[in-house]
Amino acid sequence: MSIEEKRDQLVEELVPFEDHLDRFAYVIDRAKDAPGLEDEYKIETFLIKGCISQLWIFPRFEGGKCYFQADSDASITKGTATLLCELYSGESPDEIISLEPDFLSEVGITQHLSPNRRNGLTGVREKIKSYAQHCLDIDK
Repeated sequence: MSIEEKRDQLVEELVPFEDHLDRFAYVIDRAKDAPGLEDEYKIETFLIKGCISQLWIFPRFEGGKCYFQADSDASITKGTATLLCELYSGESPDEIISLEPDFLSEVGITQHLSPNRRNGLTGVREKIKSYAQHCLDIDK
């Protein structure tokens, strides 16, 4: 499945929720289903700055593709970060860098996040994009 198809699938899953509270309940449920990180990865290196919650993004690079896993002490934060990790995991660095996560505003997620949570989400995107750029630089 292409990154655009994954984005479209996420939109299809989130659009049916007319109420933002129902949408967040779905995001929280996804967070509960997502595996957490081992404590050894909950370190400063993987911590997202600017988020009021503790939020970590653990990246890895295998076979020319990037993979990401999120964990947080807050369910909404973990859920929204997990959506981005799912979108970008298994993609090439070029694809990751070129696709912005604007679908989150399309489905009404970013509009209902507190400013601190929006900062955290921006930090997640920056961390993912930065890691993809790092992988591109190493691969040259």
